Amino acid sequence: MQRGEQARAETGERACTGVDVALTRVFELLGKRWTGLIVAVLTQRAAYYSDLRRSLPKISERMLSDRLSELVDAGLVVREVDEGPPLRVTYRLTEAGLGLGPALNELGLWAETYLLGGIDEAGLLDGPCAGEHSSPSPEQQPGIC
Repeated sequence: MQRGEQARAETGERACTGVDVALTRVFELLGKRWTGLIVAVLTQRAAYYSDLRRSLPKISERMLSDRLSELVDAGLVVREVDEGPPLRVTYRLTEAGLGLGPALNELGLWAETYLLGGIDEAGLLDGPCAGEHSSPSPEQQPGIC
């Protein structure tokens, strides 16, 4: 018996059985860089590709395209081609994608409480939303720009 197993046996502790499968699936998708932010922008409104690029100024075109494709494949985003000219593509959240809104708002509250000062000081937030979110009063819900 290994030392860790022996200690658990002596104290009656159970060994860790692993990570929740549902959380694993969520973080496999939303844990990728930019994915959560794309969903956050789309919780506010449907958006053209160019609007998404402006909302996330540091994302490359290829990364945005890849992440949008993954979200479409996962059933969280619908891609609609508007017949032109000019030809435009609109992205909007499905019902499943909209269901992420409350979770993203909770993560925003947590970040404002524990992370935001450090993020701003490091200069990681740029673009139209930088500095928009200050500590909310209890009745305020954080918005996503």
